[in-house]
Amino acid sequence: MIWLADFNVNSLAYALGYACYGFLALNFLWGLFCVIMLWRRIGTLRFRSEAAQTEFLDQMDEKLEADDFQGAAEVCQEEEYGLSQLALAAVSHRRLGTEQIRQMLTELVQSDIIADLESRLSWVATVIKAGPLLGLFGTVLGMMAAFGRIGTGEKVQPPQIAHEISIALICTAMGLATAIPFSFLLASLNIRVRMLQESLGSGLARFLDSFERAVARTAGKEDEHVAEPTGRVVHN
Repeated sequence: MIWLADFNVNSLAYALGYACYGFLALNFLWGLFCVIMLWRRIGTLRFRSEAAQTEFLDQMDEKLEADDFQGAAEVCQEEEYGLSQLALAAVSHRRLGTEQIRQMLTELVQSDIIADLESRLSWVATVIKAGPLLGLFGTVLGMMAAFGRIGTGEKVQPPQIAHEISIALICTAMGLATAIPFSFLLASLNIRVRMLQESLGSGLARFLDSFERAVARTAGKEDEHVAEPTGRVVHN
């Protein structure tokens, strides 16, 4: 066909060089989406401040010291943070026994919180790695198109070469412009995740101390009805 006769590698490199702009843009937008969703996810899991978490735990201590499991469940239902939903799961399943409850909470933390956050963090890390690689791919394609034009043996005007080289340099710049800021964002998100883990760990330790004492005091008694927890720790 006629179009096959006119087709050459240099034309393909030139076209793909422009296509790299789109790939780099999509990579950046996907990374931005993952960062925003991860930031919001952490915000839904962690109390706004240590004082807010301490206030919640004080209320739970008060209810549990009075053996008021129903009241404790209502306090948990007023909050939608990770610790409050874990506490609700423990109160609602207190008949299982303390050892089983500890195991259940460990599994919930791992499956509903940590695994989800790690998955989102891995996507951000992938975007950081893919940015420079896509930029390098565009750079190579742009240089292929430029040198291919020179290699034709025809008289080439400098603006024509400059245009194709600019494709290579712009792709490189776009790849770096993705990797550099997202590297700082990833570091910040990792810090927030660690702070969340520490906050959950200390909060659960204090809650379980009061909870297990209350369960031991009420052992053998008929528990009042407690609202069932939602299926997961925190909804997205």
